[in-house]
Formats: sequence, structure tokens, C-alpha cells
Amino acid sequence: MSGPPGGVARLPRLAPAYVGGVQLGAYAVRHLLTPDVRERLLRQCSTNVDNLRAGRWQTLATSALLVEAPMELPYALLLLAVLGYTEYAYGAWWTAGAFVWGHVGASLLVYGGLRALRALRAGAPTRAATDVGVSYGFNAVAGALAAALPRGPARTGARAVLPALAVRPCLRGRGRTSFTDVGHLLALTLGMGLGPALARGRRRGLGRRSSQ
Repeated sequence: MSGPPGGVARLPRLAPAYVGGVQLGAYAVRHLLTPDVRERLLRQCSTNVDNLRAGRWQTLATSALLVEAPMELPYALLLLAVLGYTEYAYGAWWTAGAFVWGHVGASLLVYGGLRALRALRAGAPTRAATDVGVSYGFNAVAGALAAALPRGPARTGARAVLPALAVRPCLRGRGRTSFTDVGHLLALTLGMGLGPALARGRRRGLGRRSSQ
């Protein structure tokens, strides 16, 4: 993929604003709030079992706006690169849509899985766990990009490596695998399901460029 499908260069704006906002928010929460207030805020914004069971569906949005601690620089730069390239290549709407699809979809699937496993009986730590961050959406966008790559070694490698990296934490055994690990795998799978739609958009864009 050499450029945006529509043939018009679009400098990413949404991705830098989102990543920068989340990072600045993390620093503000850490340095301006007391530990007790910070912990309460994170729990109130989490997509944990207690919140969703109580009908606090707004946490599906608020949980994507906070992280437990400022992101490490390499991770933040990788997140910016993936979201920024997706925005450049496919537009802000596609990027936001894929991110929200993965974040909300994985959060609800994890919640449904915990309910099905009767995690409500596991005690307060599981039911009220802090569950915020950008990783579900990040995995979904990365999965969509990997699945939308043109046929060739790059797509084959990406389709093999990304699932392998996501599956590995889920195989650590009972007591060592967290529901977040499962959520990452689910988000990646949801994102890869969007790959064909992204690829079709790319082909339509290239077709428009060649007819101009």
C-alpha cells in the first residue's frame, strides 16, 4: 500500500490527538490526583463486570480514554504509527470505526464470557477489576491492517505472527492468563475480520486513481 486509496494525501490528525490526549490525561491523573481518587476514577471508568452488570454502558467509551499509567514511549510510538498509518491510508472514519469495533466488541465478549463462567461468584477483585486502556482498539486496528495487506509474504507473515503473539499469553495456564489476554486475542480477531472490507476500499480507491 503506497498511499491513501483516494489519491489525496491526508495527514493524520485524529491519531496524534487521541494518543497525545490519552498520554497527557495519564500524566494528569497520576500527578494531580491522590492515589485513592485515582483508583476510584479508574474503576468507575472500567468495563468490569460490576459496571456493565449495573448498566453503566458509558464505560465502553470512557475505558478507551484512560490508561492505568502513562504509556511507555516505544508502545506509544507504535500505537501512533499504526493508528496514524491507518488514518492516512483509509481515513479517520475507518480508523475510528475499526478501533471502536475492536474495543467495544472485545469488552462485551469478555464480559459475556465472564458472566457465562459465573465470574460473579469469584469475588470482588474479579468483578470490580480495573479494565481501561487502548490495547483492545490497538489490536483491532493492527489486525485489520494485517488482513488488508495485498497478497504476498508481508500479509502471510503478519497473519501468522500477530495471532501467534496474541495466543501465546492465553496458553500460560490457569491462574496466569488474565481476561485481558483473552480480550487482546478477541480484539485482534475482530479486527482481522474487517480486513476484506478495508481491502475492497483500497481497490476501489486505486481504481479511481487509475481512471483519473
